[in-house]
Amino acid sequence: MLRVIFHLFHRSFRSLLENAYLNSVAVGVIGASTLLLGVYLTVQFNLNRIVDTWDRDVHVSAYFHPDVPEQRRFALRDQLADHTEVTKVRYVSQEEAREWMRTQMPGMEAILDELGSGSLPASLEISMAPSTTNAESVATFARSLSVTDFSDIDYGQEWMERFDSFLSLLKLLGAIMGALILVAALFLVMNTVHLIVYNRKEELEIQKLVGATNFFILGPFVAEGMIQGLIGSSLAIGALFAVHEILVARLKDILELAANANLVFLPWTYLSALVVAATLTGTVAAWVAVQRFLLKTA
Repeated sequence: MLRVIFHLFHRSFRSLLENAYLNSVAVGVIGASTLLLGVYLTVQFNLNRIVDTWDRDVHVSAYFHPDVPEQRRFALRDQLADHTEVTKVRYVSQEEAREWMRTQMPGMEAILDELGSGSLPASLEISMAPSTTNAESVATFARSLSVTDFSDIDYGQEWMERFDSFLSLLKLLGAIMGALILVAALFLVMNTVHLIVYNRKEELEIQKLVGATNFFILGPFVAEGMIQGLIGSSLAIGALFAVHEILVARLKDILELAANANLVFLPWTYLSALVVAATLTGTVAAWVAVQRFLLKTA
């Protein structure tokens, strides 16, 4: 078995040297495709990290009915503070609400004076735990609040739904782009390998005439495609690291922000996936190209 494997790789290395130009093209296509996919994954990975570190600061504002007594308001505050999905509850009196409105919107002072002291309702500002900051869980919590105590509940539902939709769309676009890159690389490498096979057409036809099996013909090309994938992915990862370092350095120079250091390089799991994808691309492309030749000569 070892002799067979050694023979396959010996023939594949010989073919790599004999058809250096076409094999270099195949390696370049795999490398360029892997680099493009790696750049996208780097952007996606860092974007996900940034989004995950965002404090979405989801608050539920619950406005009291005017006839709810103050003692009941404080009791509700303490009751809600005991919920596992709540991190903090702050009682905002009518006076505090008026003062906040005066500070944030100076032009409203005359209107507030005209409306009187009871124009703004007292409320509870409820800060939600990070584990419950998706639109569905916050909406469920808001619906659980007593309608007899609160006249209105506001929790930025529209913003949260748009944010969740944006993240879902981003992931979908990423999956589509990654698939298109792999398909394009597979097509280009397959046609490049087909040129290599065509360049050795007479040799392969002679092998068929003297009784060579399909495995004897196919094996070295598959090994060759595997080697092309490994070389191409290795070059792509080196280039990806250089691009990452240059990008981080440029951002620091332009923006002068230390936060740019948080743009991290892809972890080894992602890099391993890139190597596997590139190797499979080269292997499958070689297998398909040789199979096309064998079908024509069958």
